[in-house]
Amino acid sequence: MRPPRVSRGADYVIFILKMQVFCCYAISMKKFISFLFCLLPFTANAFSTTARSAFLIDLQSGSEIIAKEADTLMPPSSMLKLMTLAVVFDEIKAGKLKLDEKIVVPDAADYKNPVWKDASKICLVKGQKITVRDAMLGLIVMSAGDACVTMAERIAGSEPAMVQKMNVKSHEIGMQKSSFGNVSGLPHPDNLMTSRELAILAQYMMNNHADLYPMFATKRFEFNGYQSEWCAEWGRSKTLNYNKLLFIMPGADGLKTGYTAEGGYGLVASASQGGRRLIGVINGFKAKNHEALAAEMKKLLLHGFTNTYNKIFYKPGDAIAEIPVWYGRQPTVVATVAKPFAVTLPKGGAADGLRVLARYEEPLPAPIREGEKIGEIIVQQDGKIIARASLIAKERVGKVQFFARIMKNLQMIFVRK
Repeated sequence: MRPPRVSRGADYVIFILKMQVFCCYAISMKKFISFLFCLLPFTANAFSTTARSAFLIDLQSGSEIIAKEADTLMPPSSMLKLMTLAVVFDEIKAGKLKLDEKIVVPDAADYKNPVWKDASKICLVKGQKITVRDAMLGLIVMSAGDACVTMAERIAGSEPAMVQKMNVKSHEIGMQKSSFGNVSGLPHPDNLMTSRELAILAQYMMNNHADLYPMFATKRFEFNGYQSEWCAEWGRSKTLNYNKLLFIMPGADGLKTGYTAEGGYGLVASASQGGRRLIGVINGFKAKNHEALAAEMKKLLLHGFTNTYNKIFYKPGDAIAEIPVWYGRQPTVVATVAKPFAVTLPKGGAADGLRVLARYEEPLPAPIREGEKIGEIIVQQDGKIIARASLIAKERVGKVQFFARIMKNLQMIFVRK
């Protein structure tokens, strides 16, 4: 559908779209234009789980589908390793670390260290060299804490210094509640994360490291660098990914499991079906094994795919609003979106209380770069934001020269009603 024309307010502009059939009239009042649409009430099918916390979100829209104790801080166990990997991925992207680089295993990562006796590991020996790629695959598939420590010392010089990087990075990407005490997820009082923030972390990995993300879909990893006979024998039974969802659900391609005897099982997972991608998080699930955890996650993801759909409001290039520009070579700039702007809705009807709002200040000062953020567009449901995106400039708008600015100022002074 064509986007509605938006009025130009002094501070911001709001336009309201309510979905389904157009309902008779458009009202303009005090620099607002409201477009009213009829809605059909609909109640989504309920979802229940015995997990202490569950969270389900649509990647494209950012809409929350399921939330149970989603903002409760809980020990993340080995799901914390995703934060370690986020820092590793950043180092690779910045060119500071290479996949084929060989890094030295420190004493703290030696398999004889008591901390690794019952913990997940590759089974490394102090002084041996391992490629960054093998360390990452060992972390993803085998949940290898010794690989985490090895990469931490290579990147930051020590595990505490790496933990500091993780804490800083988590706040940078919007994880305001989470905290970290080590890089492996082994029990520590500072290891606390919410299901919502685990989903934020998963989104960060997908959006910022699309080239490395496919590693999470690795079903089997056979490490060929064992330095002891005991480790070689031990490793023969540790080749399959703990994330059993990869083996039972089409489209599943990540991310990370976790388990402690006290906290139970946890999983951050993602799957793509029908052109949509969902991210699910379960934590505090009491089960007998990883297979039962995978079955619960599959139930959560299928609930989202089966009972919801995405409504796309705008695509990149769509003219959502024309915003006046001060001192611009053009009088206005077109506001659009960088990627499709959508909201996730229940199948079978629209959800009541839905509003789409575009907000921006005007006039915008020139110059304006193409792609520069110039406002935002959000969807509210019953007063709660369920989706949001930046409004960006569709084209560049240059700034007029000095004398042209003087003329505009004179026009403002002498040509006023």
